[in-house]
Parts: sequence; structure tokens; C-alpha cells
Amino acid sequence: MPTNVAAEIEALHQMTINELAEKYKELHGHPTRTRHRAYLIRKIAWRVQANAEGDLTDRARKRAAELANDADVRVMAPKTLICPPEPTGTVTVNRLLLKGEHNDPRLPSPGSAIIREYKGRKIRVVVLADGQGFECDGERYRTLSAIAKKVTGSHINGFRFFRLGSKR
Repeated sequence: MPTNVAAEIEALHQMTINELAEKYKELHGHPTRTRHRAYLIRKIAWRVQANAEGDLTDRARKRAAELANDADVRVMAPKTLICPPEPTGTVTVNRLLLKGEHNDPRLPSPGSAIIREYKGRKIRVVVLADGQGFECDGERYRTLSAIAKKVTGSHINGFRFFRLGSKR
């Protein structure tokens, strides 16, 4: 980089926002919509260097125009990123003869089995007596979330995983 370009870029750091905006308009041919100091310095420095050392080649400009074709640009994120798709497995709750009261109305009665199919595997959870938790694959768990984490490998709300939402 020539010394006069380096000196010009260094001088940008001493300018006020209004002076930077004027310099931006002078170099780019249109006024800026921002008053962000670091952004203006970056854009002006790039243009000063491009003017001094040469801009993009015609081939690079053509390639950039091909890449910038906005026909394939999404306006919104895919729905799978906003809310993950529901797995296609089935969920059934089998009620056994044991009846009891629960603190959480979303939970089935003690002795009930919650069955969820996940990635081709059938997960069967038995609701134990009040305060005892849950049993899955011969192990006891305090929460449905602990079972869901064991099955999926990542944290997930147990009620949501087993599709035991509020009864509306």
C-alpha cells in the first residue's frame, strides 16, 4: 500500500462523523444511511484502496453478479429452523389399573405407560407412584426431561418430547 493511501486512511480516524459522511458521499457517489463511525471508516478505506490500487477485475465482477442473483434468496428462514418438524412417530398412553392423584395434570396416572416412537425406536416410560419418578429401560429417572435427554442426547423438555401438553 502506498504511503499516501496509508496516510489518507490514518487521517480518517481523526475525522468527525459529518466529515466521514461527506467523504463517503464523495467517494461512493451517494449519501450514506448510517452514522456508524467504524462502518464508515471501513467503507471509505476500502474505496480509497480500490481507487489507488485497482478495483475488482471484470471476471470477479461477473462472478459476483452471478452469486448475487437474488432469485434464490429466501425472505424468511426455513420453517425447520423456526420450529423443528414434528417426528412422524406415534405416541400412546396406556392406562393401567393403578389410579392416583398427581400434582401435575399433564402426567398420566401412576402405573400408566407413556410410549413414544423416536427414530425407529420405541421408548416406553412407566409413571411410578407419586414422587417416585419414572422408569425407562430398567432405570429410574426423576423427570421426563432426564429421559428425553438420555434418548436424544440433548436437552429437551420432557413434556414436549413425550407430547404431554396442557389439556385445552
